[in-house]
Amino acid sequence: MTIANLDTLINSLTDIETITDPHQIAKLSQDYHTFSPVLVPKLEGKVGDIVVRPANEQEVIKVAATCAKYRIPITVRGAGTGNYGQCVPMHGGVILDMTKMQNVCWVKPGVARVEAGVKLAALDKKAREIGWEMRMSPSTYRTATIGGFIAGGSGGIGSIQYGLLGDRGNLLALKVVTVEDEPRVIELRGDDVQKVNHAWGINGIITEVEIPLGPAYPWAEVIVTFADFMTAAKFGQSLANADGMIKKLISVFASPIPQYFHPLQQYIPEGTHAAFLLVAEPSLELLPGLVQQYGGKITYQKPAHEAGKGVNLAEFTWNHTTLHARNVDTNITYLQSMIPSAKGLELVEHLYHHFGDEVMMHLEFIRVSGAVVPAALQLVRYTTEARLNEIISYHEAQGVLIANPHTYIIEDGGRKVIDPEQLKFKEMVDPYGLMNPGKSKVLQFKIQN
Repeated sequence: MTIANLDTLINSLTDIETITDPHQIAKLSQDYHTFSPVLVPKLEGKVGDIVVRPANEQEVIKVAATCAKYRIPITVRGAGTGNYGQCVPMHGGVILDMTKMQNVCWVKPGVARVEAGVKLAALDKKAREIGWEMRMSPSTYRTATIGGFIAGGSGGIGSIQYGLLGDRGNLLALKVVTVEDEPRVIELRGDDVQKVNHAWGINGIITEVEIPLGPAYPWAEVIVTFADFMTAAKFGQSLANADGMIKKLISVFASPIPQYFHPLQQYIPEGTHAAFLLVAEPSLELLPGLVQQYGGKITYQKPAHEAGKGVNLAEFTWNHTTLHARNVDTNITYLQSMIPSAKGLELVEHLYHHFGDEVMMHLEFIRVSGAVVPAALQLVRYTTEARLNEIISYHEAQGVLIANPHTYIIEDGGRKVIDPEQLKFKEMVDPYGLMNPGKSKVLQFKIQN
């Protein structure tokens, strides 16, 4: 952005909070792409020119109109807890920080409507007041915003029960502001929400979200240890398949991963493999029998009424696992894998033995199209980009779907192609290609030309 354009922009937005301090701008131009040694050099030095923090939808509309008028790129962000550089601006411009928009519009039995900057933990707390809770959330739920989760997330804690965020019924409605000379406010409902879901902020500025809720259960936290990894994995699959037992989380870690969890080491003897569970207290009575069947040992149990006290098991699972490991060894990175249900644990066992300690197995059981499958967030001892690509290629050759976390290009990640409906919607709501430019092969061409 030219100095003249920047001054014009600031003068146009005098009644909206703006940040021009270079250190703050640099900080708010980043996310957790530092988990990837491949992305770090590629995104180095990519920063916005200014941060704008709208407090309401009218301010969002004003920012959108100003950016459209002066052809200034916009990169929308929430808390910046993503991992692929989704909110890193490739072409400078405005960082649109949505974290001030924290209004909970309403919460009713089974459904809630909130502004995009509402934190997931705050929404969950509000829903629990009337006996409901969020169906699923990432391990970053304390800081992540709902708009960021919709734009960049895919599932998490709760996906063992409700599947993935993109599954029909897990997102009810979205309100978006277009980036046009005269911005419009568009409400998308039903299947139309997929035009914006997981689109990395290229398809309109999400201002409100309507999501379904699930019944709130008292969740107990449990650690079970095993002498053998595959036995731990089979236990996880068996618990996941036990439809009568209500659970929210089944995470299985191969040794030495639990050794990276310093606050929990007293509960996980060195060399053992661990399962971390969130199980509804009414189902707890059935758990010891299943644990005994697989030769496991319950080493830790925290009742629901102590939730929030001390350590929180959920914050050692999903991609928090990678965070804890990298706090000990910065040479560790990760993969995101979906194991085909037809091959299941047989393929998990093959990969576990094939790679050994180079690719440490971390499973998260989720529900996909009605079936329980082991998804994986393996920890990788990184050496070179070439070796990392070899590891990815070997997984893919075995039929594993890799959602590559080492690229900032949408098509090169999990999707491989952009949904044509999303592209059509993009052309309508962002005619100048100003929203998060540089994150798509298809759209990159339009921006450059």
